[in-house]
Amino acid sequence: MRMTKRSNISMRVLMHCGVNRHTLVTKAEIAEACNTSENHLAQVINRLAQLGFLHTQRGRNGGMRLSRAMEDIRVGEVMRATEASVPITECFDAEDNTCPLIDACRLRHVIARATEAFYASMDDVTLADLVCDNNQLDAILTLPVTCPQRSLHA
Repeated sequence: MRMTKRSNISMRVLMHCGVNRHTLVTKAEIAEACNTSENHLAQVINRLAQLGFLHTQRGRNGGMRLSRAMEDIRVGEVMRATEASVPITECFDAEDNTCPLIDACRLRHVIARATEAFYASMDDVTLADLVCDNNQLDAILTLPVTCPQRSLHA
């Protein structure tokens, strides 16, 4: 199974926000640390905010942060939400399906079960599992403390 770039970047954004959970992070900081374009990030960030994973704050001292505890963000939930618009195969696309076997095909049901099993295996993993006590990730994603005006007051 192959995940879209959107899901990959979504997880990078959430991990970046998790590592830097005591400060607001900017799109530019995530783009640099995660090697992706700000334009693509803008779409991903907007979607993650709509889905309730991120809180965004506009303005000069704006940025984003997680809107839920890392223990409450399940990787399977993120993947389902970010992959929802991408059909796994043609037969799952109601608009563009041209497969003549759709009514008789048993493979479709096998693929549906396998896909759900794939997501279910990720339901056991939280963002905290990916971020907490991960020194290598901390070294890559921790922002230098240079902007105290953006820090969160917990």
